[in-house]
Amino acid sequence: MIVRIALALAVALLANLSAQAQQAPSRLDEIVKRGTLRVGMTGDYKPFTYLDKATQTFSGFDVDMAESLGKALGVKVEYVATAWPKLMKDFEADQFDIAMGGVSVTLDRQKKGFFSTPIMREGKTPITRCADVGKYQSIADIDKKGTRVIVNPGGTNERFARANIKDADITVFPDNTVIFDEIAKGNADLMMTDASETRYQQKQHQGVLCAVHPEKPFDFSEKAYWLQRDMALKAFVDQWLHISMEDGSYRKIYAAWFD
Repeated sequence: MIVRIALALAVALLANLSAQAQQAPSRLDEIVKRGTLRVGMTGDYKPFTYLDKATQTFSGFDVDMAESLGKALGVKVEYVATAWPKLMKDFEADQFDIAMGGVSVTLDRQKKGFFSTPIMREGKTPITRCADVGKYQSIADIDKKGTRVIVNPGGTNERFARANIKDADITVFPDNTVIFDEIAKGNADLMMTDASETRYQQKQHQGVLCAVHPEKPFDFSEKAYWLQRDMALKAFVDQWLHISMEDGSYRKIYAAWFD
């Protein structure tokens, strides 16, 4: 009898909790009701995101993807400027619903929110002056006294460099939008960043800068969209990505920025 009573109470409690969970509005509901999707972006990571400071407008691959997501949700997109050193802090402060713009999947970020289905497989690899490609094929080649490694502050690039470079010099350069010009001008020897960015910057500096084996990066990583912890929102974003990748719309946006 006692067991039956306990079981009945447990079932009733679970039913009550389930009902409360169903009644509680999800972030997805809040976004639709609000009529805006707040998207956090650094604006300094071409071709994923770039902020034109004169016009205060964002452009890039993930800007086009954000607009596609907003259209799917039936809401407007509100861009919230952030920066790599304070991305985590702004995320925790709920400054935006989703972070986009070349965000890498990390376990530290996973602790704070959800990641969407990955949109790109990546890895860190060097970019250097074309004449020096043969000099920097491995971490051991790079990590020598006198080698000048340049990094942007606060993100996975700096983290990777500091974890792997012990003897070479590391310089933190604050403006990621022009950091590759420092290599072209000879003020630094190389930067280790995501393979997709090295390919893009190689195109922007044709004959001057060259990506070093971007098809075989030093490590493994993925890019995805970083969401506030809400299962309904994650389910929607994942389904939107799935449809986009199947109907060709993702490929169309990708080709406009990467091909």
